[in-house]
Amino acid sequence: MVNGPEDAALSWEAVDWRHHEDNVRRLRQRIFTAAQEGNLATVRNLQKLMLRSWSNTLISVRQATQRNAGRKTAGIDGEVALTSQARIELAVQVHRDAASWRPRPVKRVYIPNLCLSRADDTPGMISG
Repeated sequence: MVNGPEDAALSWEAVDWRHHEDNVRRLRQRIFTAAQEGNLATVRNLQKLMLRSWSNTLISVRQATQRNAGRKTAGIDGEVALTSQARIELAVQVHRDAASWRPRPVKRVYIPNLCLSRADDTPGMISG
């Protein structure tokens, strides 16, 4: 369960950006303060709260689709969100999928020894 919109009519132009930026700034400050105090459990809980925050999602989508220099470049999915409707749909999709997203395991790639010039070279070392 994540916080945010529930079937409410959303408009990109109607977003109160000052309110959402304040929420994100306040949460970042709380994370920083907890880290300075060495309270790692609180840091982790606040980080999880940040990941599930509707304000953080909106600010992130705004950064990637409006302020970023690469905003007109399609991502890996081939999508570019330049209209207001596309931006709000992207924010809703990102926020909805954030709770169920799991990273894929790291792909392991075998790197063969390219050159062993001497017998005392350590296997795996690339000498050149």
